[in-house]
Amino acid sequence: MTQTTKMLSRKEGGIGYLIFNNPDRLNAVSLDMWAATHEILEDFRQDDAVRVVVVTGAGGKAFVSGADISEFEKQRANQEQVDRYNSTSEKAFTSLYEFPKPTIAMILGYCIGGGLGLAMCCDMRICSDNSRFGIPAAKLGLGYGYVGVKRLVDVVGPSFAKEIFYTARQFDADEARVMGLVNRVVPKDSLESFVKNYADTISGNAPLTIHAVKFAINEAVKDETARNLKHSAELVERCFASNDYAEGRKAFMEKRKPVFTGT
Repeated sequence: MTQTTKMLSRKEGGIGYLIFNNPDRLNAVSLDMWAATHEILEDFRQDDAVRVVVVTGAGGKAFVSGADISEFEKQRANQEQVDRYNSTSEKAFTSLYEFPKPTIAMILGYCIGGGLGLAMCCDMRICSDNSRFGIPAAKLGLGYGYVGVKRLVDVVGPSFAKEIFYTARQFDADEARVMGLVNRVVPKDSLESFVKNYADTISGNAPLTIHAVKFAINEAVKDETARNLKHSAELVERCFASNDYAEGRKAFMEKRKPVFTGT
């Protein structure tokens, strides 16, 4: 594992927490933090006890405020360093976007630049009512790659994506909800308990069903020629052949809560 105190993880029941821990810099992300993100997600992926992952930031002021600009001179001063940085960060983004289990971005405060890009890689975004969102690339002269742009377009549509990029301004939580940028806006003091309850609900449902649905939805936003419909059908068949399907039917008839094992 990459050794850094700026990334934390913990497991509680069926929930894995991935925590960006750089509060002095509003959880700005450094190169070692991107590397650790991929490694933590890989651990969660391999642990069958983890059924949902919650991504959040420490300190109460920010989810993630983007890249840690203070290390640019050391880590992004030449093309070789830029390529290394981009490869490491995109590996983290891809690990989260392609993560086979449900993911929730729990957003408290600032969600800016790469932080918003990170949130776009999650299945759902739940934020506090004091959260702020934006991508300031046009104020910094930065180019923004196709993959990151498409992930935003897939969530909010082309018109709102253009507004976010063109203005480079910060949007409040209500504006984010109107754009479809977030699924839910809740009071700041209720955010953690709300997300935990949501994650517990998801964790208690049939993991094979959720995995099949997540795969199908992710295929649906791909180009038609790139979709793996065969595997999507195989995952559906696996659900019907599972012990969980038998358990679900039995629990329904017995009027009790099912206990799913993912088998």
